[in-house]
Amino acid sequence: MDLTSLTTMWWAIALLFITVLATKITRARITNIDPQRTTGQLPPMVNGLALLGLLPTLLKKGLPPMFNYLYVNYGSVFSVSCFGVIKVTLLIGPEATTHFFQGLESEISHGNLLEFTVPMFGKAVGYGRDTATRMEQMRFHSEALRASRLRSHVSPMLQEVEDFFAKWGEEGVVDLKLEFEQLLMLISGRCLLGKEVRENMFDEVYTLFREIEKGVTLISFLFPYLPTPANRQRDRARIRLTEILSNVVESRKSSGRVEEDTLQKLIDSKYKDGRPTTVEEVAGLIIGLLFAGKHTSSHTSTWTGACLLSHPAFLRAAIEEQHQVAKKYKDGPEYNAFLEMDTLHNCIKEALRKNPATPLLVRRVHKRFTVQTKEGQQYDIPQDYIVATPTIVNNYIPYIYTDPQVYDPNRFGPERREDKVGGKFSYTSFGGGRHVCTGEAYAYMQLKVIWSHLLRNFDLELVSPFPNTDWSKFLPDPQGKLLVRYTRNGI
Repeated sequence: MDLTSLTTMWWAIALLFITVLATKITRARITNIDPQRTTGQLPPMVNGLALLGLLPTLLKKGLPPMFNYLYVNYGSVFSVSCFGVIKVTLLIGPEATTHFFQGLESEISHGNLLEFTVPMFGKAVGYGRDTATRMEQMRFHSEALRASRLRSHVSPMLQEVEDFFAKWGEEGVVDLKLEFEQLLMLISGRCLLGKEVRENMFDEVYTLFREIEKGVTLISFLFPYLPTPANRQRDRARIRLTEILSNVVESRKSSGRVEEDTLQKLIDSKYKDGRPTTVEEVAGLIIGLLFAGKHTSSHTSTWTGACLLSHPAFLRAAIEEQHQVAKKYKDGPEYNAFLEMDTLHNCIKEALRKNPATPLLVRRVHKRFTVQTKEGQQYDIPQDYIVATPTIVNNYIPYIYTDPQVYDPNRFGPERREDKVGGKFSYTSFGGGRHVCTGEAYAYMQLKVIWSHLLRNFDLELVSPFPNTDWSKFLPDPQGKLLVRYTRNGI
């Protein structure tokens, strides 16, 4: 067995058993749950031997088929046991995940799962703070990125996109995956960090951010404070990046200068008691936004390209939509034009349904609750259980999505609306409920700005094979390069 297979096997086992995740969440000696603490039936149990029997399926077909096998054979609510050491309950489908997404933080939470982000973003924000402060900081993020503020971001997004693709020649071959990664950081530099960073120190900030990203490894997840070379590099980069951002914040505050960017919105944010955000908090909050947004947007933009360029009918529909928009907005696309790009929006959404950026969501139960399956079966989920919901299964449920293996953006159109008629939590690629991604509207807007420009100005042809998912990564993404041949041909 080669290294890639070994790595894939380890990651799949880790994801399936949730051993590592559960250990991080509980941070305590695991004990057996007392059945007397429940008032109803416990979910059916899949033991370790049964899981081992699925390893051939895992190694040949990957992680999603393995989860799907368990779903088909054990139903939408079941528990897995890693040889009696750790028990994790899987919740699949909108009927079973309502409380998972909507429960109060005091009832169901991430526990210590995200502790690895503390040395990345700093102790002043997120999981370095108490729950009440963290919830208020989440509100700052939501307010800074809410849909009503998107209008001010469109112009700088357009500027970055037009400048970036103006450097392409009349024709050539590029790795879209790499191109998108660079472009999305440029957009973030302009819209999130502000013009001071974008125009004067972007290269250093980009390098520092990449060094922080490289610290996201299995070792750093398990032992975020272990003095490994990657962790030390991460810490140095975060300290220097915090210093740069703090200088920008201090400069704005001392000069009274106000800008139209997300950094400014975080500077102006106030806690419920009237206290303003500190310089260190603003720096940590903006680093957190960069990290959360970059992975999802880079991942989704690449998958959108792979899917569109592999499905000529939908590619033609998306191009035709750009023709219609161009006729209506003769001076070039602006905010309202992007809101009208329903075909492109659905193409992006479908790419993310088939390839969610986060394959598995995990929580710890603090207060017992009951779930009910689509068939009406009820199960008790006891206190201190670890629960997880696999997005890679939820997004493929056949009674919600017609032919779920097929790339079909029309499923989100007004005639079908499969993500709506199936229930509130049928589509969870951006999470849902209390922990829904705060940057969802921002992400869609920047991806539509990028892809509308490409569709209007270039003929594109996929040169490399359709990518597989790289399950060896901590955050899975399209494997290898996405090579595309382009020819400049503006609408």
